[in-house]
Amino acid sequence: MTFVTKLRFQSGDRVALDDTVDGLRDLLERKGAECKGPHTEPSEHVRVPLSGNLAPGSTIADWSYEVFSRRLEIHGNDHIAREVGHMEFPDSVHVEIEVEHKRPLGYQN
Repeated sequence: MTFVTKLRFQSGDRVALDDTVDGLRDLLERKGAECKGPHTEPSEHVRVPLSGNLAPGSTIADWSYEVFSRRLEIHGNDHIAREVGHMEFPDSVHVEIEVEHKRPLGYQN
């Protein structure tokens, strides 16, 4: 039975995001892990309404920013995936980790 560790990185800082993902990819390759990605997702434009003060109807221009995303998968190599789960990442990069349990074809409980 194999585990697939799926990592999703998001950040408003594209340079920090790319540095983090590329550094992790290089680390995984040096350790001999089977890695797929990074896969780039379309950026998302986010708009946040702002108000000038607490009075109703008092608004100012919206704050807008762009969020960039990358995906990476580690196949097998559970000990390396566990190391990645305990790594420190920059505060500007949000990391989501999902572990999926893959069973061989024809496997029955």
